[in-house]
Amino acid sequence: MNGVMLIDKPEGFTSFDVIAVVRKLTGQRKTGHTGTLDPNATGVLPVLLGCATKAQDIIPNHDKAYTASFKLGLTTDTLDIWGSQTSQTESKVTKAEIEGILPRFSGEILQVPPMYSAIKKDGQRLYDLARKGIEIEREARTVTVYELSLTGFDEQSQEGTIKVMCSKGTYIRTITDDIGRALGTGAVMTALRRTSACGFSIDECVTLDKLKDLAASGEVKSVVRPVESLFSGYAGLTVSDAQARRFSNGGALDIARTALRTAGSAEGEIFRVKNKSGDFLGLGKTENGLLKIYKLFPNV
Repeated sequence: MNGVMLIDKPEGFTSFDVIAVVRKLTGQRKTGHTGTLDPNATGVLPVLLGCATKAQDIIPNHDKAYTASFKLGLTTDTLDIWGSQTSQTESKVTKAEIEGILPRFSGEILQVPPMYSAIKKDGQRLYDLARKGIEIEREARTVTVYELSLTGFDEQSQEGTIKVMCSKGTYIRTITDDIGRALGTGAVMTALRRTSACGFSIDECVTLDKLKDLAASGEVKSVVRPVESLFSGYAGLTVSDAQARRFSNGGALDIARTALRTAGSAEGEIFRVKNKSGDFLGLGKTENGLLKIYKLFPNV
């Protein structure tokens, strides 16, 4: 079984727990996922099956969207409600005050990763150091927050929700912590739901319970999307039967003998290459007048 399965990860499951369930239900041992979600987070988790795992490092769209809940007046060592409390402050912030500081955390920003993260420093995961009570200096990293908006705030409870659209590597816990710091009250994230990832939305996902029902009725393949769906941002290129055979065997194609001769292409541009029947063969990349193999996906 080759393709992409979109899972709505439940709370309390690690990403690897989800993989284990999918393996059992599909019988596909070769699996992977495209972006870890913390156990307490829910939402979009694309699971790669079979030859789709070869796409893990080359998926072009790593942007994500989230809805996150937060509470002002508290801080913890993990920056979320599930950590150990480190401070508590009386908070009387207004909705307008929050909206006024959000632009500081939009656009291309520098963000310091939290200690409780999977980032490695000198070969050690930061969360392993944090669990030993060790805090080290972390370098700020550039991330992009395309959209950050306040979708609700209760001034009495000092609890609210934000919507975030961001680039790969953005920590939503850090955003809520930074908001709390800017307001002078502190803040913790209290819930996180990923609503889109790799170009897929939460509406396209299935729950594990639904997947179990489909597996019991022999219909699990009905929710497996084609490998090609991971690369919808690239233009498609249909080649002749002879060219398809050559490409599938690892041979480069003369661009002048393909539809790109008239359609045109930029140097280094990547295309979804398909045969005349519409079968996806893999990705090709233009270089010096040739369409060279970027990645093949056999047995799709």
